[in-house]
Amino acid sequence: MEIKFGTDGIRGVANADLTPEMALAVGRAAALVLKRGDRAPRMVIGRDTRLSGQMLEAALVAGICSAGVDVLLAGVLPTPAVAYLTRELGLQGGVVISASHNPAPDNGIKFFGPSGYKLPDEVEEEIARMASRGTWGDLPTGGQLGRSYQLPDAMEKYISFLLSTVDVSLEGMKIVVDCAHGAASEVAPAVLRRLGAEVVAINNRPDGCNINVGCGSTHPAMLQQAVKEHAADLGLAHDGDADRVLAVDHNGQLVDGDQIMVICARDLQQRGRLSRNTAVVTVMSNLGLHLALQKCGINVLQTKVGDRYVLEECLKSGAVFGGEQSGHILFLEHNTTGDGILTALQLLAVVKKSGRPLAELAGQMQRLPQLLVNQKVKDKDLVMNSPELLAAIRRLEKKLAGRGRILVRPSGTEPLVRVMAEGQDEGELQHIVDELVQLIRHLES
Repeated sequence: MEIKFGTDGIRGVANADLTPEMALAVGRAAALVLKRGDRAPRMVIGRDTRLSGQMLEAALVAGICSAGVDVLLAGVLPTPAVAYLTRELGLQGGVVISASHNPAPDNGIKFFGPSGYKLPDEVEEEIARMASRGTWGDLPTGGQLGRSYQLPDAMEKYISFLLSTVDVSLEGMKIVVDCAHGAASEVAPAVLRRLGAEVVAINNRPDGCNINVGCGSTHPAMLQQAVKEHAADLGLAHDGDADRVLAVDHNGQLVDGDQIMVICARDLQQRGRLSRNTAVVTVMSNLGLHLALQKCGINVLQTKVGDRYVLEECLKSGAVFGGEQSGHILFLEHNTTGDGILTALQLLAVVKKSGRPLAELAGQMQRLPQLLVNQKVKDKDLVMNSPELLAAIRRLEKKLAGRGRILVRPSGTEPLVRVMAEGQDEGELQHIVDELVQLIRHLES
């Protein structure tokens, strides 16, 4: 079998593209690569609420134990909790079984190294080669095999960590939190309640098949309605593995990742905690973010889409803060990967300490019209390498004449091509996006 890592691990339809046999091979390969001479190697596994999670967990445990590595089972936990536990417990690696914001039938496997950071490309490639070829060498037997253990206090350790990142009480605040029927379902409401908030939790009853279905950060309409119905101060929406968060103000207006980054970057700057006076964002971030941060003297570095690229640029430049419009935001002072609940707490701390409503804070950034269409395709490479598409993009960019921009890129985790146009005239942007989407459909016909 051929195994490939994408921009965020290995993903596919569980039991079809991503099989137990594949999970066993990947687990064994990862354990062999990561243990590298350690006398008592251990890895932790966490998962989201998908029905396929237990199946893949069992296969991963078998693979990891067959390499002579012990496994700590953390159960259902957000992705960033696994990163934290890997680092905090001094483990050789961490594994997350999740497809994040993808549909419920999908699942995925991603790894963290001993530092709590996602694995470098070259390490993922080594794991993929070994797992694809099945070249194991001599495997341990007898008493050298690994064992699996439950980690019953995993969630409590993570909650304590989250609480340590803020020094405010949320008493007097009413907050609606949309858990996407995912990994945030227990943790997010518990953290907010411990800080004194009145919490209305929605979409927090996972059944294995309802994760991300019409809810969470990719479908915020339900949260927007709930905030108004409950007369809440604000709302928070997580995705399936809780590494993202979007917010909703008291009027029911969406506050996206760009606006959250502007609010938090300005707060970090004022407190002298914005290293290098720099924020790292991707090419998808709205021009309004750039203008808002430049206005207060914050440098903005730009990367390709993907949190791994934001992280790479942060580590390269010495920045400690950055993220994506989707709400995947890095606070490297606290954790080594995007953490939706941690981000929510940092945002809530600014709201509480400033005494200003979220709507007013979000107004620090004026968002330019930006249209995005996710077009499903069979062959991303065929579409993206089309001379006809490249020529159309150049022609339409020339038509915009510096008044906006066009971005067409393949998704790193789904069979989609994302078409985005940004500028001042929404009608003109609609024509541009429609033309490019029609062309992509034609190329696949």
